[in-house]
Amino acid sequence: MKNQPKSSLVILSFFSIYVIWGSTYLLNKIAVTELAPFMLAGIRFFTAGILIFIIAKFMGISLKLTRKQFVNTIIAGFLFLTIGNGFVVWALKYVDSGFAALEISAQPLIVLLLMRVFQGKRIRWMSMIGVLLGFIGIYLLVSQKQVLNQENSVLGMFMIFVCMFCWGYGSIFVSRADLPKNFFVNTGYQMLSGGAMLFLGSFVFGETWVLPSDWSSDVQISMLLLVLFGSIVAFTAFNYLLKFVSPEKVATSTYVNPLVALVLGWYFLGEIITVQSILAAVVLLTGVYFINSKKKLILFERFKK
Repeated sequence: MKNQPKSSLVILSFFSIYVIWGSTYLLNKIAVTELAPFMLAGIRFFTAGILIFIIAKFMGISLKLTRKQFVNTIIAGFLFLTIGNGFVVWALKYVDSGFAALEISAQPLIVLLLMRVFQGKRIRWMSMIGVLLGFIGIYLLVSQKQVLNQENSVLGMFMIFVCMFCWGYGSIFVSRADLPKNFFVNTGYQMLSGGAMLFLGSFVFGETWVLPSDWSSDVQISMLLLVLFGSIVAFTAFNYLLKFVSPEKVATSTYVNPLVALVLGWYFLGEIITVQSILAAVVLLTGVYFINSKKKLILFERFKK
């Protein structure tokens, strides 16, 4: 059939959102040990945005958009990339990459609560159980002595929570905002605007800039992978899957990314995986499953009849 996806592309796309997105925590952690966080994130997204526009031009895709769409892409870029990603990179100066990935896995919980506050959306029983498990999982994660004893770890954890709220509000905003229909163009404008605002933030905070020629080889490789694969390939794969595969299957990246980040952080950076972290991961990801699940809780449905 004409619209049937190629199985090979579907497999490669799932690999991208599972492994590549999971690896971005490691890559950012490596880079931020040497580079200023806003500078790092700004270079990543601004460069990726330019490359996306170049690719779009070669593909004959129009980059035109209305004034309202342009303003909305700037708002989305600010929420998703300037704060939603820039603060995560900053937080990685103070917390392990695996820890950050686990904390961010609670994102669906934040989105659900924000939808309740801003849209009055009713929370189902399954989701309520997920919220409860999510809070328990977060407590188990952030209450560890090994984590609390690290210098500025509390600041890092707080910054990640700010990122999660901005990303959650951004998700609600883009669901209703007038944005470019072509996802490639939409992503490009968000990355350019988000990157430009990260540059501005870098200037405001007085970050020291380092030329790429002075970066270590590890940082150069990490930045190259973040731009080409973490920003362009993974986002393209994500949108490709949304077109051909059910959202529930695409959402499974929520469960896999933290596990990939934990393993890579342990293997390459020697980050310690505690028993409490594993328990927190199980509880958190179970809570995320309940929040994402569309199945009804039979026991409660019987009580309602």
